[in-house]
Amino acid sequence: MISENIWEQLIFTIGEIAIILVIGFFLFSLIVVGISFYSIKKGRFYFPSLVKSGIVMTEGMAKGICKFFGLDDKELTAFSINLHNTMNQTAFSNVLPEKRAIFLPQCLRNSACPANLTPEGLICRRCGRCEIGAHIDVLEKMGYKIWIAPGSTLIKRMVKKYKPEAVIGVGCIVEVREGLELLDKINLVGMGVVTLKDGCVETLLNWHDLMDVAVLGIEEEIQG
Repeated sequence: MISENIWEQLIFTIGEIAIILVIGFFLFSLIVVGISFYSIKKGRFYFPSLVKSGIVMTEGMAKGICKFFGLDDKELTAFSINLHNTMNQTAFSNVLPEKRAIFLPQCLRNSACPANLTPEGLICRRCGRCEIGAHIDVLEKMGYKIWIAPGSTLIKRMVKKYKPEAVIGVGCIVEVREGLELLDKINLVGMGVVTLKDGCVETLLNWHDLMDVAVLGIEEEIQG
């Protein structure tokens, strides 16, 4: 009888702890979402370290809260990317351009692109059908190593082979988020640039957004 009472008390205690943890997790998610959208509204990052960790920890629930209140969870993801970029800006600026890499998605190219696929990605032939070639020329003169990637497998392989110290990843919002998470796991400084249009063919990129990131830490050299 005594053992049964102890067992029932143990189950009851575990249940109480579980409920408290769920409520705490929900409240923490709510706080993260609240701070995130307040930051978006004000155009300023509040408690960046807390929010960045919170978004990673509570992503699923945070998105659920966004949907419940009729908010666009893509906006939350875009905010987390901007927050990530802001927190990495100083570290990225301290890396020499010769030790930086840029990965462009193949979907930016023209549908009639004549580029050849090689073990190191697509090799741009500067045909002029899209803007990739002209921008690669500018970025390579700055010292960047650039790849046009057909997928994440190539990115992992090139990072392992060439060992860049900082990476700019370009892609749709989901690809950029996943890429930044991957770079965090392998302790590489990552910056993300999101395309203006999603899709598999002839997507759009604001090249000024990419160049604004690319020149970080080397603006004076370019102006000189």
